[in-house]
Amino acid sequence: MLKLFNKIRKTGVITEDVPEGRDPAFEEVGEQLRAKVGEIFSGSLAIREVDAGSCNGCELEANALNNSWYSIERFGIHFVASPRHADLLLVTGPVSRHMEAALRRTWDATPNPKLVLAMGDCAADGGEFGVSYASCGGVSSIIPVDGVIRGCPPTPMSLMKAILALVEKRTDND
Repeated sequence: MLKLFNKIRKTGVITEDVPEGRDPAFEEVGEQLRAKVGEIFSGSLAIREVDAGSCNGCELEANALNNSWYSIERFGIHFVASPRHADLLLVTGPVSRHMEAALRRTWDATPNPKLVLAMGDCAADGGEFGVSYASCGGVSSIIPVDGVIRGCPPTPMSLMKAILALVEKRTDND
C-alpha cells in the first residue's frame, strides 16, 4: 500500500485543465434549438433513448449532453424514462434480434407525431455488424427513421446539430 501511495505522490496530478468558458458554436446551436423547440413543442422536447444492441459508445456521447458541461436541459431538451412521454426516439446500435420486438413496442407506445433519430453508424445501416443471425441491421429496417447521425460515435455537438435539423425538417413539413 505504501508503494502505491509513494507512486501517487511522485506522479502528482496529471489531468487536463478545464477549458475556460463554453464552446460558442455549441451555444449558438443550442439557442437555435431552444427557439425551434419553443415554437413547435411549447418549450420542451422529450427524448427517449433506446439502446437496440450497441457497444455503448453512442450512449456515452448522448449521456454527455446531460452533464454540467453541455447541460442540454437549459435549451428545453430532456431525456425521459417512458416512450409515452417522448417526442423523439433516439435509437443507438444495430437492432439485435432480441431487441426487434421491444423497439417496435417502444415506437408504437410513442405518441404521434413522433420523430426517430438513428445515432451512429450501427444504427444507420448496421455498421460492422450488418445483417446476420444476431442483427437485423439498421434501425430503418424495423421502424421508420426521420434522421440519421453518422459517426462512431458521433460527438455531442453533431447530435445537437442533428436534433436541430430534424426539428427544422418537421417545421418545414407542417
